[in-house]
Amino acid sequence: MGHAWKPGRYNSKSVQLSPIDWAVVAAYFLFNLGIGLYYRGRAGKSVDEFFLSGRNIPWWLAGTSMVATTFAADTPLAVTGMVAKGGIAGNWLWWCFAASGMMTVFFYARLWRRSGVMTDIEFAEIRYSGKPAAFLRGFRAIYLGIPINCIILGWVNKAMVDILTLILGVTKLQALFIVIAMIAVTSSISTLSGLWGVLVTDVFQFVIKMGMVIVLAVYAVNAVGGIDAMKSKLAAIDLTRGSQGSVLSFVPDLNSAWMPMITFFVYISLNWWATWYPGAEPGGGGYIAQRMFCAKDEKHSLLATLWFNVAHYAVRPWPWILVALTSLILFPGLKDPETGYIRVMIAHLPASLRGLMVAAFAAAYMSTIATQLNWGASYLVNDFYRRFLKPTAPDCHYVAASQVATILLTVISAIVTFYLDSIAGAWKLLLVTGAGTGSVLLLRWFWWRINAWSEVSAMIAAFVVSLTLQSGFHMDSDDPRSFAYIMIITVGITTVVWLAVTYATPPEPREMLLAFYRRTRPMAAGWGPIAKLAPEVPPDRNGWANLLDWAAGCALIYGVLFGTGKLLLHETTPGLVLLAVGIVGGLVIYFDLSRRGWSAVTD
Repeated sequence: MGHAWKPGRYNSKSVQLSPIDWAVVAAYFLFNLGIGLYYRGRAGKSVDEFFLSGRNIPWWLAGTSMVATTFAADTPLAVTGMVAKGGIAGNWLWWCFAASGMMTVFFYARLWRRSGVMTDIEFAEIRYSGKPAAFLRGFRAIYLGIPINCIILGWVNKAMVDILTLILGVTKLQALFIVIAMIAVTSSISTLSGLWGVLVTDVFQFVIKMGMVIVLAVYAVNAVGGIDAMKSKLAAIDLTRGSQGSVLSFVPDLNSAWMPMITFFVYISLNWWATWYPGAEPGGGGYIAQRMFCAKDEKHSLLATLWFNVAHYAVRPWPWILVALTSLILFPGLKDPETGYIRVMIAHLPASLRGLMVAAFAAAYMSTIATQLNWGASYLVNDFYRRFLKPTAPDCHYVAASQVATILLTVISAIVTFYLDSIAGAWKLLLVTGAGTGSVLLLRWFWWRINAWSEVSAMIAAFVVSLTLQSGFHMDSDDPRSFAYIMIITVGITTVVWLAVTYATPPEPREMLLAFYRRTRPMAAGWGPIAKLAPEVPPDRNGWANLLDWAAGCALIYGVLFGTGKLLLHETTPGLVLLAVGIVGGLVIYFDLSRRGWSAVTD
């Protein structure tokens, strides 16, 4: 979950780093570069090694890499802004996607691993046939690999420039030079070692950045006098917020301006499955799918995705939220409240920990950049260059092409960083045009009748409808109510369009459907006519069990998330009850998978 922010100017002093601090930062970069050099030979063996680490990664490494990637340098600042606007409940803007994540775990992780593809875009040509399938693959390779990916990279670059400007007290030009140096190191790691280097450095980086945000949370809470004092001071702030509700409430006040009832309803009932968003694609996709592909087998793919979702939603948020809450007390009335996180760090982190904190921000930045570079290069090389331009070259040629693609993306992203303010409007437009495509992305695995035209029509309808609503009817997606209506209307019309197109066009050739069914072995319920032609494929009858595991997984995440929060806020009884709910959810998953036997979830 990344987010752009604009730093406000203030009189707080920047962080003063000693020679020891700079030595810590330098050691961090050298260690990362050493990892890249260590895995250089292994990654250069083949494209499979470069992009998927030979499909031999254990669940804990793949899952931790997912968690590290979604912890960008500006993520704590984004959470601080959400808390300033809507209290703790402001985090429902991303907490709602936990249901989608758990759906990926139990319904899609095993299917993705069975597919044997190198990228999720390659899926188009094992599920569909002919020119429409080729168009889907080629278009998405370029569209996601360059403009979308480089806007994300540029956004993260710009955020790091702003963060360094505040932390170090340097000019934007000086900060930009530092970021360029960091990009060079990160790009070198990705270019030299492929996914191997990315995965191993992700674990190292995750430990550093999580450790430091926890330390900062401790110092921040102590700075306001402890948890009880913090709650009392926040209660006083509540009196000035009018109808916004309590800052400490876990559920939004449904009469508030920032998230009225209809908007909250859209988030919890519609947004999590109907909207395409980088890193939270319905059914999995992007770098999340890449980590599933690199897992040892289906068991490790499922466990990696499960660990990612639990860590992402239930483990990580509270250190960020606590600092955000203290920033409301220590620095009230900020014009740009997201800078509150940096202000707390500058004002209250001991001098002895400053070098580690700078290294933690660098780790958050580099883990995201490294993944985006490797993932984007995989699209350009596997799904465009090798598929359409040079299909018969030896593996060493594609490894070299992958390294060139990584460097190319690095250069383009640096250029995008300079022009990002003018690109902001386009990025906003690109995101809302993903609304409504989720249903076809989810059902394409489980319903044989869906064809390539289903996906193409969904993409076109979502773009046209959302563009018309915003440009023709002047509905603003930044306004909570307008956003809700854009979502409802776009999803409704897009769904009608792609269903109509599906029935109006012929199904995919029987041979293609049979090959896909035998390869991925989805539940037979939606594949009736095809399943009858492949009696040798054992039918998957675990649909209801998967649904139970999904519900238990949601209980696990929200129980642990809210239970931990209640305990941190000294509300012991509700905290223990909620934790018990989470533990029961985890036990249900454990016993169900054990009952089925891991043979049911392995290759």
